[in-house]
Amino acid sequence: QVQLVESGGGLVQAGGSLRLSCAASGRTSSRFVMGWFRQAPGKEREFVAALHWNFGTTYYADSVKGRFTISRDNAKSTVNTVYLQMNSLKPEDTAVYYCAAGRSVSYQSGRYDDWGQGTQVTVSS
Repeated sequence: QVQLVESGGGLVQAGGSLRLSCAASGRTSSRFVMGWFRQAPGKEREFVAALHWNFGTTYYADSVKGRFTISRDNAKSTVNTVYLQMNSLKPEDTAVYYCAAGRSVSYQSGRYDDWGQGTQVTVSS
């Protein structure tokens, strides 16, 4: 079991920036991928970004490419803290953002094993 705790959400004006953090604890040695998903009211949870811890490779949804950056704490070799830097935010980025941990990269939420409680991001126009 892996515990995930997100932080860093809030209210920002369009064009602004926020950085989300996700701290992992527990049996992190069994997880190799950290991802971010988001869910807006009345919509399904959607993939935002993912990072493979061993290779450092990153993956992004088309809607956030060039604006969002996923990164990790390089101080440790196993999954621990992952970040999501969000720039040039748009009102359509408004959602609850969830951190997830899994064993392989996937764009599907069902393939991830562990989830955080979520953090609200609201972008005003």
